Amino acid sequence: MKAATKFIHAGVHPDPSTGAIMTPIYQTSTFVQDGPGKHKGYEYARTQNPTRTQLQNALAAAENGKYGISFSSGLAATDTLLKLFKPGDEIISTNDLYGGTYRLMRKVWEPYGLKFRFIDMSEAGTISSYITPATKMIWLETPTNPLIRIIDIKACAAIAKQAGALLAVDNTFASPYLQNPLDLGADIVMHSATKYIGGHSDVVHGCIITNDKEIADQLYFLQNACGAVPGPQDCFLLLRGLKTLHVRMQRHCENGEQIAHFLRRHSKVNKVHWCGFEDHPGYAIAKAQMHGFGGMISFELKDNTLAAAERVLSSTKLFACAESLGGVESLIGHPASMTHASIPRAERIANGLADSLIRLSVGIEDADDLKADLEQALG
Repeated sequence: MKAATKFIHAGVHPDPSTGAIMTPIYQTSTFVQDGPGKHKGYEYARTQNPTRTQLQNALAAAENGKYGISFSSGLAATDTLLKLFKPGDEIISTNDLYGGTYRLMRKVWEPYGLKFRFIDMSEAGTISSYITPATKMIWLETPTNPLIRIIDIKACAAIAKQAGALLAVDNTFASPYLQNPLDLGADIVMHSATKYIGGHSDVVHGCIITNDKEIADQLYFLQNACGAVPGPQDCFLLLRGLKTLHVRMQRHCENGEQIAHFLRRHSKVNKVHWCGFEDHPGYAIAKAQMHGFGGMISFELKDNTLAAAERVLSSTKLFACAESLGGVESLIGHPASMTHASIPRAERIANGLADSLIRLSVGIEDADDLKADLEQALG
């Protein structure tokens, strides 16, 4: 089944009781049983909900996986995944990643005994030198947030397998339309489905997809035991968003390409981070493992000061200054003070994240209007 058909149909079915083509919102906290343990597959809405079941099936199909597990946010999904490990276990992660993930790892889980290494994974071969007997998982983003670095998923999968470790990929920036890590050897895929999968900036959600039944069973147990589950209304909105993912991503990619080249030609821009440039260090890998280069871009001004960046951020009219990404509307943000503020400044600077870096989530508006907006803001 091709992607466009899959996102609309796979994993979901008309409601058997009414024939409703859209999955109903089962807004109920509990389910009546004929007697103790005699039920129709649903007992209590934290444990199961029919709307969530349909969504989990659809998300699994979108990533070419067998098992989908939904959570109340992307961080709730990541937090639940980290509960698979015990004190002394080590996770190797990229040094360019979402600040919330870094905060969760460093501030929440490290005090409980998990160990984390944050390294440059641009050359996958260097990861092997950091592997120890305690290494249980490699965690990566690609493209990375916010410097749009590319990591070779297939190479990382081989390294993880040799080490007896899991490979987990945060696929939020790419979406299931542009990249499918399970097909490239990853064990686990995570999405902040708030972003491209939802696509309309109206829901917070996270999910994990895997082909490994043992991992899935552990995550289903933790999902129920710890309770970070989404409500049925949220699941309904995600099901709706998934149906248009392919057409939205096509426009995000088209607009992203135009904006990236516009910025690169601009006299006031020093450097543009976008993996679709042929001279991008990860271009060949991105072209091989992705189906397009996406709408996430970051750039640095020639006036490399925080004041100059703030002037641009406060001057756009169509690009809204806000956290998050992946919605139909274009967003502009300042990672150092917004999405990545939880990372110590010295560490951010050492990893290449300057105070003046600006991040764009290019929406699906008319590209000429977006360029005009950036032109006036840069001017």
